[in-house]
Amino acid sequence: MAATSRDPRILKQQIQALFEQALQALVEAGDLSADHGIPVQLTRSRDPAHGDFACNIAMQLAKPLRAKPRDIATRISELLPENDNLTRVEIAGPGFINVFLSEIARLAVVPAVLASGKDYGKSQMGQGRRIQVEFVSANPTGPLHVGHGRGAAYGAAVADLLEAVGFDVHREYYVNDAGRQMDILATSVWLRYLEACGVVFPFPTNAYRGDYVRDISAVLHQEHGSDYAVTNEALLDGLPDDEPEGGDKEIYIDALIERAQNLLGENRYRYVFQLGLNTILDDIRDDLAEFGVTYDTWYSERGLTEKGSVNRALELLRGHGHIYEQDGALWFRSSDFGDEKDRVVQRDNGQTTYFASDIAYHWEKFERGYERVIDVWGADHHGYVPRVKAALSALGQDPAKLDVLLVQFAILYRGGERVQMSTRSGSFVTLRELRDEVGKDAARFFYVMRRCEQHLDFDLDLAKSESADNPVYYIQYAHARVCSVLRQLPAKGLTHDSQRGLQQLQGLSEDHEAALLASLARYPEVVEAAALAEEPHQIANFLRELANEFHTYYNAHQFLVEEADLRDARLCLICAVRQVLANGLHLLGVSAPEEM
Repeated sequence: MAATSRDPRILKQQIQALFEQALQALVEAGDLSADHGIPVQLTRSRDPAHGDFACNIAMQLAKPLRAKPRDIATRISELLPENDNLTRVEIAGPGFINVFLSEIARLAVVPAVLASGKDYGKSQMGQGRRIQVEFVSANPTGPLHVGHGRGAAYGAAVADLLEAVGFDVHREYYVNDAGRQMDILATSVWLRYLEACGVVFPFPTNAYRGDYVRDISAVLHQEHGSDYAVTNEALLDGLPDDEPEGGDKEIYIDALIERAQNLLGENRYRYVFQLGLNTILDDIRDDLAEFGVTYDTWYSERGLTEKGSVNRALELLRGHGHIYEQDGALWFRSSDFGDEKDRVVQRDNGQTTYFASDIAYHWEKFERGYERVIDVWGADHHGYVPRVKAALSALGQDPAKLDVLLVQFAILYRGGERVQMSTRSGSFVTLRELRDEVGKDAARFFYVMRRCEQHLDFDLDLAKSESADNPVYYIQYAHARVCSVLRQLPAKGLTHDSQRGLQQLQGLSEDHEAALLASLARYPEVVEAAALAEEPHQIANFLRELANEFHTYYNAHQFLVEEADLRDARLCLICAVRQVLANGLHLLGVSAPEEM
């Protein structure tokens, strides 16, 4: 006999152990080889008529035993040791063994939830192994848009899930604060500043054009007046044509960057550069914090270069014969490691490429001692994955330890029409605008309702609606409904004795109650499965199902009944439902309101 465990996972392990004892009995009888190597797998039954668990071990043993699965299932059932957690087993279908738990075992989940509280569903499966999750990492050249928002919600949820199951998770944002795009931003700010100073010229085709650039330039003008101004002639004399004049916009913006650097000098150019970088980076930090997303480290690309990590990584590759020179540039032999072609890591002008920085950055991640690294990137970066893994292989790291999760873009719809533009940014809808319209909770939930690699159609009207069709509202309303029931106790002259309720749980005999008990017991397994698969949508789907089961129960039965024993038992059950709803919502970065 084994005592009933309050932890549903331990209970499941105990039942698995019973099946393993039955298999050992087959081995001792000479019917089964000791090295059969087939693990016992239990799955929770979704239909109560099929019991609480189903085991398919008989079908897996059919070939090695050369027998019919149903005959094997019957033999295993006969060999199962007696246990207080089980009432009976049944053979079903081609050879499934359906397991029916005892009432005590099924009811044990309620005290387990109430005793564990916020920790219910958590585990130590990860055993403290160190994982780094790098996500968003948008260039600090403008505000975050709705595409970044999906990566933020998804990356944060994956990190929280992994932490909930016992991994030591480090959240990181890689700041691309070096390179050409940042020079374009600095030059764009300076050009808008010149406009504020009265200098007239055509604004470059390839410069950053959002209103946020004007806002930064206004700060520069307010603090320094015309100290950074030059004439139209000094700015444009001798420059190539821009694209609208029949020129090349890339060549033109590069020429303007060089002109800005020469006219401003190193110190003043660096000041404009830092003003643009710091302003936007501060805005990104604030934006993400308001979205409930925070980081352990904001890792500077420029710092990576300044401390020599890029050069060290390239020298290491060169020392292993993975670098060659061609046309004055340095190339990495990435095709030797599965990439479609070799890649430039240093241009003929001596400047290292973004890819060279990424090589050093990922190498340095493993140097910091992470056993596993997760990158959350936009789906448009799918072609970048093989070259980064190739670089890790060349540097002696296991590329399988890098997991790149690609997030598809989110498309917004309002009134059935696709949302195209933002009046604020001019070319995209910002994350802040989305949050202002639908709220943080709806945005966080809607972003993780689908697998990250699936396209997401974000219905703004649905996200704002207070209806059962809005999943986040429906789930939060279930949590608030439990709180409302408890608030009604004094007005009705009733009380709730939770200790008595836990002693009277056997009174929970309705089918709706059995469904809720089964779902509560399933929650810890859902958390572990979602964490290992890096799929927060599993939590979202579970919460939606649990909320539906609760609302159905709410509509079918009274909780505040006169009979104290039944009332206390039902209140204990719905308090456990409330706790699991809150725990699951927390993992997705969504609040659990007490009133709605």
